[in-house]
Amino acid sequence: MQTRNETLIAAENYERQRQQVTHFAIHRLKSNGVCKSGGTHEKHNGERLREGRYSEPLPDIISQFNGAVLDMFPPSGMYSLARNCFVFEEGSSSGISPSGQQTELTIFPEMMGNRKLHIGTLLGEICSQILEFWLIQRLESPIGNEYLNASLLPVLPLLTDMPPSLDSKDTLPPLPSHNSHPEISKSALSKVTPVMKRNSSLGVPTVRKRLSAIGAASSHGRLFKVMADFFLLAGRIEDALIWYTEAIQLLKSPLDSIWNASALEGMATIPILDSWSAGHGLQTSTSTGREPWSDIADKLIQATAIYFKVPPSDVENYQFLSYLYCSCVLRHTSLLFAIWSAKGWGPLAFTTMLQPGPTPYLPPTLSHNESTTWANLERLSSMSGIPRTSISSLLAQTHGSWLLHLGPRERVGVLEAIASTYSCLGYRRKESYILREVLGCILDLIVCGRQEDAHTNMRSFGNKGNVGIRLNESSDGNDSILRLLKHVCKVLGVNLDAIQIMEDKSDPRSHSEADDDSDVYREPFGWPELQIGVVRESVAVAEALPDFLAVAQYALSSLKTLQEFLEAGDQYHLYSTAARAMQIARRRGIMKAVEYWSGRPVVSIALAPLPFIRLPIEKPMSALKPRSSDSNAILKGGTDPFLYNPRRINATQGKPLIVRNEALEFIVIIQNPYVFDLELQSLSLNTSGVPFESNPTSLVVPARSYHRVILSGKALAIGSLVIRGCVVQAPGGVPREFVIPLATEEEEERLTHKRSAALCEAGRFKYSGLDNFPWERKNKSRNSGSGSSRSSKTMLFLECKVIPEQPLLRIRRTTVTHGALMLYDGEMSSIRITFENISPLPIDFVRLAFDDSTITPAQQALAEGELSVFETYETEYALIHRPVFSWIKNDSVAIAPGRKVTLTINCFGKVGCTEGTIHASYSYIHRNPDDDGEEASVFHTRQISYPLMVTVYRMLESHGMDILPYPSYPMSTDNVAQSNSNLFVEDNGAWCLFSLDITNTYGTPFEVSIERVQEDVPWGEILVNVPPGSTSRLVIPLKKFLLSDDHTSRPIPTLSDRQFVVDKTKLSDAEQKMQRELFWYREELFKSLRCQWREAGGTRYGNLSLRQQRLTLTMLETIRTERAGIQMSFVRSGDSTEPIEHRAGKYHPPCSELVYVRIKVTNLTTTALVFTLDVNIDPREHVIHDGILCDIPVGRLEAKDSK
Repeated sequence: MQTRNETLIAAENYERQRQQVTHFAIHRLKSNGVCKSGGTHEKHNGERLREGRYSEPLPDIISQFNGAVLDMFPPSGMYSLARNCFVFEEGSSSGISPSGQQTELTIFPEMMGNRKLHIGTLLGEICSQILEFWLIQRLESPIGNEYLNASLLPVLPLLTDMPPSLDSKDTLPPLPSHNSHPEISKSALSKVTPVMKRNSSLGVPTVRKRLSAIGAASSHGRLFKVMADFFLLAGRIEDALIWYTEAIQLLKSPLDSIWNASALEGMATIPILDSWSAGHGLQTSTSTGREPWSDIADKLIQATAIYFKVPPSDVENYQFLSYLYCSCVLRHTSLLFAIWSAKGWGPLAFTTMLQPGPTPYLPPTLSHNESTTWANLERLSSMSGIPRTSISSLLAQTHGSWLLHLGPRERVGVLEAIASTYSCLGYRRKESYILREVLGCILDLIVCGRQEDAHTNMRSFGNKGNVGIRLNESSDGNDSILRLLKHVCKVLGVNLDAIQIMEDKSDPRSHSEADDDSDVYREPFGWPELQIGVVRESVAVAEALPDFLAVAQYALSSLKTLQEFLEAGDQYHLYSTAARAMQIARRRGIMKAVEYWSGRPVVSIALAPLPFIRLPIEKPMSALKPRSSDSNAILKGGTDPFLYNPRRINATQGKPLIVRNEALEFIVIIQNPYVFDLELQSLSLNTSGVPFESNPTSLVVPARSYHRVILSGKALAIGSLVIRGCVVQAPGGVPREFVIPLATEEEEERLTHKRSAALCEAGRFKYSGLDNFPWERKNKSRNSGSGSSRSSKTMLFLECKVIPEQPLLRIRRTTVTHGALMLYDGEMSSIRITFENISPLPIDFVRLAFDDSTITPAQQALAEGELSVFETYETEYALIHRPVFSWIKNDSVAIAPGRKVTLTINCFGKVGCTEGTIHASYSYIHRNPDDDGEEASVFHTRQISYPLMVTVYRMLESHGMDILPYPSYPMSTDNVAQSNSNLFVEDNGAWCLFSLDITNTYGTPFEVSIERVQEDVPWGEILVNVPPGSTSRLVIPLKKFLLSDDHTSRPIPTLSDRQFVVDKTKLSDAEQKMQRELFWYREELFKSLRCQWREAGGTRYGNLSLRQQRLTLTMLETIRTERAGIQMSFVRSGDSTEPIEHRAGKYHPPCSELVYVRIKVTNLTTTALVFTLDVNIDPREHVIHDGILCDIPVGRLEAKDSK
């Protein structure tokens, strides 16, 4: 069975091996052409066949082979053609013998071991067949020579138009073709084994010079030069040297200058091949004065100078002259580069120059990781003796006006060679500069090719409506152009991979958090104007390919990295181009997208404050226990001991509380640093913990602004909800998560440390080469700081506590009109508020708390501590005993779902109150803990507030309080009967009179009354009608009282939990004692009286406060009862029972008659005392007494006893 595996045409392989023998020889062979087409004989000495396996008969294989050759090379071509077909036998099939005589067929049996060696030998024979054909014979004729000398770059006619040689017997003898046979013996194999000889590498016999066949009118130098090229191609070095020498001697005319320069190039090639074939690259030169390659370099310098000085005779020859010049300079450059990279003239240099194959060869000195370091490059220059600058200067000769005359493909080849050499020399910026021109040439070819295709399609199909044209686009080759673009931009400091192309369904959390620190200092790199220019070119090239994802990637990467240097027009152009490219890519079904690109858009995330009526407050269950008094809470600033007070928000509170299945709002601040409006396709919250349902939103952020966005959602379970950040997606991009930690001190310290480290590193370290790129420095700093980042504290995020569902209450109606309350000073009134439960949960706990405008100033004055003891007591008394709002607590208040309840609140008019608030706190406490999993130690309440505007009118003023002794004057029996029983007293000494002036400052009369409410004393009242603008005095008898020493010695109390109040006034002990007595007697006085008022003819009433009145020492002496009571009377002496006359409260004893004075002493205190009595008689000279008048012992009297 006849088979063929990986079929390769012999001539194709030979061409590749010969053309890639050395980078030095490539340009040499290509420039030896003599025709305008630029081709040479070695370009067409092989044919191509498609790769495959064949089991057809050999005649069919030959037919297919000949058909393919005729398609590629027409038989009427001007160049000779050598062809041969290799057939390889595989498997265990028997030997294959060709049917008939097939000279173009060579069979390789399976048993043949080293097939590569035999193919190389046969390729040499194919190459030698070129010399066998008729082209040389035609050129040796006079007319052929005339064609060669007709112009600077002659155009040869077809072979059929040229007559054959006159002497056909002297033509080159043909070489026999080699056909493989089924059985190959060792002797047959030994015949084809190559032998490395300098004179017969391909076995072509020497050609004689035939001067007789050359016309006398034309020089034969050009023919000799062509013959030398053929011998050099065939490997016959000595013959080539002879023909080159002869040609150079004849090519002295100015018209033959480029032929002379081409011959010098050929002669420069021969020493390299001669040295390689003779000693396999060993150093054989003994000269110590000159380098071995000096002669070769001199010939190339001479050839370059000749090419440079040749004046073109025709404009159409500019292209060929430029190509020859550039090829010569590149050949010279490749020679020096091979020696430089090999550390001198030697085997490694020859290996670099003579490396076969389609890909260039790099020596080990340039193929390791540290090859492009400055130290390695300078070491190569030092060891080889060839500085890099010399090679670079020589290579720069090809760049300039010469490139403008080259064709597009030739220009690409020359620029590619220049860029490759610059890259190996370590000149990356020069390389990128050349590669930019390469990209420009490629882009021109792409555009021109599309225009030609469009013109061809229109010409082929016309305007036929029934013909549909569908172009089959291929992206082969686009990736290499894009890689070239990225390389050029990266050298210039533009990272086109800053934005990656990712799968459309990629994970938003797959990005590194280190890329999010866009606010960290970034050290500038590169030339901004140059970077912007190369970015524009990159986007244009990507659009021309077209690769729409690459267009979007490059445009967005430029916006991200060069935003501070781009002008407004450039930013808008790049953004619109990227948006348009992503839309086209999406329409074409491309399933990839770009990552988010605009830096860090999310600035902050905060939980929007809940409405006051929905805000939950967490309190311990212990707060439900009964309290003896809530006064302390009021004095300390809490209107309710355990409920929320909007005036005193605790800044150190814990996690925010949110309710399950209730909508939440988060305030997200988005920034847009660009000059265009930034569109975001999707913006949503990224959470962890309990399930959270977030509603993504789309928005457009205005240019250069901060935008406030409200994101809503709701928690679906009880537990902890952590807001990690936001997931942002741009149109046509993939979503990306941005982590937003809390703005704690630790986080601020971390960012500050990162910024300072970046600033410190910017001026501390010096980078060179590729390490100076921003992304390279970032990777190095990231690697060096990885240990410290791992040891840092974990970032804290916004965390919320999700609690069970809570009931919701609203105010259905009130008895207050327009939310305004108008009261008189001291008026007692009431309002009713109806609450409605609008939630599906019941309410089993309701508490009311109150706040008004008089509480805060009083609390502030108490907190400052500048008040005296007496003022402190009065302030606390007003807060506790005279609140504006109050209610009677009822623990049994419960509101079922959808039901209502009405509560009554008492109101008290207090001067100075302008506003007040009623807070109703409620909760559903007694719920099943198994259903919600709520902790039994806490409960949650909500609060609803009802604000009121309060207006208090001051209509009565009390002043002029006084306490007078009760008058002692005799009263008749008729007067006693007519007197008011509740104001009449019998014992005048035990009573006093209390008087108070009342002024009506309002326009309505009021009835004012003072009631006596002393214990063990009959009730008494006095009522006075006070007209508007008048003042009335109210007088009422009070029974004197006496407080014990223990009672009056107590300090002035405080109504709060403070153990003592420091008195700011410095008083002596006596003064403090007197102050305490005045305080306690004043308090007892106010307890004995109740002052009220009522609107005359109306229903409004209230209390009239007496606490503005002060008690003086005189009043104190009057109201205080003496310790002892004394009653005196006169009686006659002896047994006489006749009383002494007593009229109008006076005794009238008879004159000059002895009478007795009877004195009765009564202990009026509550404790036993020892009394003594002193009697004072005035005037003493009118009375004669018997006995002592001073220190009369009375003795010990118990409480209330008399003697």
